[in-house]
Amino acid sequence: MLAIGVAILVATLTFLVLRHGERTRGGRRLPLYGWLGIGIIGVAEWLLWRRVWFVTLYMTPLCWTGYLLAADAAVFSLRGESRLRSRPAGLLAMALTSIPLWVIFEAYNLRLENWAYVGLPLKWPLALLGYGWSFATIVPALLVTADWIEALGIFAGRARPWKPSAATGKVFILAGALMALLPLLLPQTLGPYLFGLVWLAFAFLLEPINARLGLPSILRDFAEGRRSRFYSLLSAGWLCGWLWEFWNYWAAAKWVYIFPIFQQAKFFEMPIPGYVGFLPFAVECFAMWQTARWLLHLPSAELETPGSG
Repeated sequence: MLAIGVAILVATLTFLVLRHGERTRGGRRLPLYGWLGIGIIGVAEWLLWRRVWFVTLYMTPLCWTGYLLAADAAVFSLRGESRLRSRPAGLLAMALTSIPLWVIFEAYNLRLENWAYVGLPLKWPLALLGYGWSFATIVPALLVTADWIEALGIFAGRARPWKPSAATGKVFILAGALMALLPLLLPQTLGPYLFGLVWLAFAFLLEPINARLGLPSILRDFAEGRRSRFYSLLSAGWLCGWLWEFWNYWAAAKWVYIFPIFQQAKFFEMPIPGYVGFLPFAVECFAMWQTARWLLHLPSAELETPGSG
């Protein structure tokens, strides 16, 4: 199963890198900071193999820091703009906001008990560094990856506009609220089986609100006949999910899944069906970030021009 998991990740990355090469042929090259990001990942992998203690403890945030540099540079090479180059204040705000946004899911996990952390440093300042650094990369990783995939033009083209009615928006909000509340209200013995609802809840709950407020939203995209951001977010969830599990697997400080189903069928530490949850999770993080940015009056991290499609 380990070999199959690695093969799926390699195949996904190979497809995207080859597509990137086709789109940038004769155009902009990868900026230097992108190569720096790739170098960080390579050095981290080598030091992990040598079992250097700092890297074994912080493998996940180290690799995601390198990945964010590389992915953002890839976006810039395709579009001539990127969040780091064009919206650095917004990207920083996104990273800081990513920490409390992920803590929401950690709070759910206290009751639903889907994962646990092992191998963490005993000294709390070192543990907090790992938590904060890792959590700060989650939302940026998903959204920057979606920028890259959308810029690759894989989902280019327009679709027939679909503007949900006010009644549909209310149904979405009600469904999202129910999905958010049911895992907390039903008996705790059912909790481990209900985390899938949490990966959908905030997308349904917040998307209609964001659209009504005039914020970037998938529902507004649909009303304009744009589907590329939605499909790119789903694809970003797929890629980032595999990368999260791949880098986590060999780290000393890591998470393991403890929910009581599918434990005999895993790719890395994640039971196979769990990979499906990464797709809507990316859409959910997009919606949560837009709402949080509006509530906190944070600087925008949106790029000026839409991606391909």
